[in-house]
Amino acid sequence: MKDARNYWSNHLAAIKTQADSTSAYARKHKLSLASLYYWQRKLQLETAPRSVAVMTGALKPQSKFVALRVNDVREMSPPTWCCTLVLPGGMRLEMTALPDPQWLVSVGRANQVVR
Repeated sequence: MKDARNYWSNHLAAIKTQADSTSAYARKHKLSLASLYYWQRKLQLETAPRSVAVMTGALKPQSKFVALRVNDVREMSPPTWCCTLVLPGGMRLEMTALPDPQWLVSVGRANQVVR
């Protein structure tokens, strides 16, 4: 398995250093594009830092979901919002504090995928 990991790792490193796209590199070297993507994902998951929480003595990955409370506008007290983010489609996110810039980037990327 270590030989396969090294083999694909070397190809993935070569793709980064060359100006070719992954598909062009695969064609040039007669490699399976699906295999390249598989190993790219597999190696990224192995090297990515894990966010973990201690739950009942065992380490488990934390969820990327956040609790969301939706209020009926008629039931809300006068707004005390500090920041309002309006997304395409009319969705408004009203926050009492400025959000983390990385969170805003994630929301922007997720919104592009949904469109």
